[in-house]
Amino acid sequence: MAALAFSLAQTSVAPALGDMAVSLHTSAQSMTWALTGYLVSAAVLTPVFGRLGDMFGKRRLLVISLVLFALGGAWAALGDSLAMVVTGRVVMGAGGGIFPLCFGIIRDEFPQERRAGAVGLVSATAGIGGGLGLLMGGLLVDHASYRWIFWAGTLMAVVSAVAAQFLLPESGTRTPGRVDFIGTVLLGAGITAPLIAVSQATSWGWTSGRTLGLIAAGLAVLVVFVVVERRTAEPLVDMTVLVRRPVLMTNFATLLIGFGMFGVFLLVPQFVETPVSSGYGFGGDATRAGLLMLPGCFMMLVSGPLSGVLTARYGGKVPMALGGVITAAGMGLLAAEHGSQGAVLGFTMVVFTGIGLAFAAMPNLIVDAVEASRTGEATGVNALVRSVGSSLGSQAIASILARSVTEQAPLPTEHAYTVSFLVAAAGALVAAVVTIFIPRPRTHHHVPVLEEIGAAAALPEPALAVDEDGKRHT
Repeated sequence: MAALAFSLAQTSVAPALGDMAVSLHTSAQSMTWALTGYLVSAAVLTPVFGRLGDMFGKRRLLVISLVLFALGGAWAALGDSLAMVVTGRVVMGAGGGIFPLCFGIIRDEFPQERRAGAVGLVSATAGIGGGLGLLMGGLLVDHASYRWIFWAGTLMAVVSAVAAQFLLPESGTRTPGRVDFIGTVLLGAGITAPLIAVSQATSWGWTSGRTLGLIAAGLAVLVVFVVVERRTAEPLVDMTVLVRRPVLMTNFATLLIGFGMFGVFLLVPQFVETPVSSGYGFGGDATRAGLLMLPGCFMMLVSGPLSGVLTARYGGKVPMALGGVITAAGMGLLAAEHGSQGAVLGFTMVVFTGIGLAFAAMPNLIVDAVEASRTGEATGVNALVRSVGSSLGSQAIASILARSVTEQAPLPTEHAYTVSFLVAAAGALVAAVVTIFIPRPRTHHHVPVLEEIGAAAALPEPALAVDEDGKRHT
């Protein structure tokens, strides 16, 4: 529920931006800061909370993360100005720590043969929530009020915090140390500046001084961050862990999967809601767009745990690469055929199946490659990389669509959608190729498939027979 609450909040606001702009007496363009603020805050705080969980206890930090998420949601729900809503969304970004903390708890508390499947299910929730968030946001906007989007997240977070406090054990695996305040500030500044630039690039222009200046400034700060962290005795991010080939290449593949993944979240709803008069759209509302994506979200409930089974048997590379290929195939099919709602629904299911496999494999690859004491930190950075990839992908696609708009034709062209689907497909396919070259960590121990899915215990003991020569056979 904790993972779902955070994931729903990523996309549920998108269908409500228009209504929120009217209610708060501001422009739709200004309301995009409600998305940007949440994205930037979550990107910065995800590795921070992961590291703090390794130091002070993962359950404790999970509860704190959920409480902050709930407080931010309540503040945004009560907000009567753009500033209040954006402030609430920034506080909600503390929920980004939920995923690395959940992965760390699973590693510390679950038996070896159950970890991959559990990590896979929690990780797949990120994609499931992203799709369901569009449907939930559409339903609440169409039939209630956008404020209920925030109240729903707050309620889920409160229930999750109480359950975590009283039902989860506190891990004894700790990494003693001091809080790296300098590293935290540098990471925050280095990530915030480029993400703001990328998220606003469509309106500012990719070649504008503000966009290029913020990107350059952020990258310069990140270089300083790396130098400082390498010289810090107790760093926020251990660079010796991040430069290991399995971790480095997994993060690169994650960036590309994130780039391709957001294609389906951004493109399908816009395509479905485009008026029929355009010659290609279906003229649906936000609710119909969400319903068309709903079966795909449920596919992730299947492919996520399946990814865990494959990881336990063959290692995380197999489901990660397979997920990239399937995602690319689904995007390619959407590019080739999107003339009917049935085609969009079916091919979206293919895309989500691939995303579920890949999403579940990412943290498993990281967990296999690092020590237990670094799980929260390493998976937090992996989640950060995925957010950056999603931001880059969504803005690249938004730029492709925007460039096809003219004064005479204010809607994106069908060709722009086709190109966008192909760009997303290319990102996922390159991610699959990169995954093939990820070295297998030496510490990974595979378990039999039957044991992983819990069927081994149900099998009868093998019977022994003795033949006429006196030899024993099973």
